[in-house]
Amino acid sequence: MNDNSDNFKTATDISSQGFEYGVKHFYNPKSGIVTEILFNTLGLAEYEATALLNLGAVYVNNQRLMLNNHLAENQLFRVHTKPRRYGIDYQWLHLIVYENSDFIVVNKPSGLPSHPSVDNAIENSLTQCSLALGTQLLITHRLDTLTEGLIVYAKKSEFVKQFNWQLQNRLIEKFYCAVVESKNPLPSKLIHYMEPSPRAPKKLSDSYQENWALCELEIIEQRALQSGRWLKINLITGRTHQIRAQLAHTQSPILGDTLYGSQSNYQTARPSPGIALRACEMRFNWGQQRLCFNLSEDFDL
Repeated sequence: MNDNSDNFKTATDISSQGFEYGVKHFYNPKSGIVTEILFNTLGLAEYEATALLNLGAVYVNNQRLMLNNHLAENQLFRVHTKPRRYGIDYQWLHLIVYENSDFIVVNKPSGLPSHPSVDNAIENSLTQCSLALGTQLLITHRLDTLTEGLIVYAKKSEFVKQFNWQLQNRLIEKFYCAVVESKNPLPSKLIHYMEPSPRAPKKLSDSYQENWALCELEIIEQRALQSGRWLKINLITGRTHQIRAQLAHTQSPILGDTLYGSQSNYQTARPSPGIALRACEMRFNWGQQRLCFNLSEDFDL
């Protein structure tokens, strides 16, 4: 038994850490294949245990395990018994906007993560595009799960380094379009400060707060709609949930964004729920060129 045995001892000593998310921690008292261990310890049927393995929801000694291996006794398990699930029924090759030998640009669907999550390594756009192309793609930046639109995945690590350098030096331009519930005109620039917390919804302040992150965006176009207001946004800083939080802070939540106060649904024909926020344009340098990629700026409301 290792030094953590006081916390996780046997199958009858299962920890309830993260219980609200169905996370179970334990040491297996006997050797065996993973599905047998999960049945004997957690009472999971073989098909349930296999499904969790296939999703990447099982960790052994803090490493994600996706094969039904035979393990020795006293291995530390972490099992996400209630992983978040996402719809992946898309023609992924058709969602590729651009491809070359260094990277691809994808129109990520709304309601789908950009990359693997701690409890689900499969149902995300990075993994699905990698499977569709038959090559392992690399993450370069992120979009919120509920945000749709342009995202760049690398084929080579050198591209990741160059892309990240451009991000750090603000050489990459990102434009978003959104529909908000308010019909009132918004200021051309929004500046707020975001509390340094991993929790959502994000908390903002109108005035400077020590150690809070600067959030800045420009509204470069806007017009009234019957259902609210259409905006085109230049994202200057790139914080998690920044656009969503800033618009909600000005009493203009994005259509469908119930986390930030929206009272209406955003209906789409896609299998996953989403919000009326799209990464519609991106510009960056590669080689000797300034590349620009665009999607439609209109929403089917």
